[in-house]
Amino acid sequence: MADRYAFFTGFFQNFYNTDVLLGKRISEQAVQASWNIAAGSSPTASLACVSAWHEDFRADIAKIDVPTLVMHGDADRILPISTSGPRTAKLIAGARLVVIQGGPHCIPWTHAQEVQRRIVEVLGARTGSAEKAA
Repeated sequence: MADRYAFFTGFFQNFYNTDVLLGKRISEQAVQASWNIAAGSSPTASLACVSAWHEDFRADIAKIDVPTLVMHGDADRILPISTSGPRTAKLIAGARLVVIQGGPHCIPWTHAQEVQRRIVEVLGARTGSAEKAA
């Protein structure tokens, strides 16, 4: 609350693991763009969303009954993999867990090719199995 701009700076350092990935998988400009979006958000909303981070969604997640892919970076500093990804996948019947090696919290940006490849693999496997059944 005292300095949300400083909070956003630290948050995005961990969101993208900039100490490891800056200049390799994420540009300073992309990090700055994320910061700009956060800084332009409502101060009230920025603070209010924090309580949702502690919400227990396990009962809701267990009700998911569609094919589900859970992807998680093994270097996630926002939601460490040991506390989130595998646990989430276990709560969803038949969910498939894919771990992105070296991936921070925002793997769709930093590891876009790996994420896309894994999604295509899953979709291809589902399409192939559907074609075999027909």
